[in-house]
Amino acid sequence: MKPLLTAAAASLLAGCSTLPPPPVAGRDPSDPTVRAAPARYASVTAGTADHRPVPPKPWAEQNRGVAPKTPGGM
Repeated sequence: MKPLLTAAAASLLAGCSTLPPPPVAGRDPSDPTVRAAPARYASVTAGTADHRPVPPKPWAEQNRGVAPKTPGGM
């Protein structure tokens, strides 16, 4: 039983002893001579809408704006 456990532990540890393969796509990220695209500034608030409270509008005008348009003017 002990030789089996020893062999299993040795095979598991052998898998951790090698380095992982280099990246397969693109250049090596640890190479300092590789050129990269420059970082550009992007504001975190660009494109946001203002959601501050506004005073209420007259309700009759608001109702006319959303009421269905009926033929005949009724």
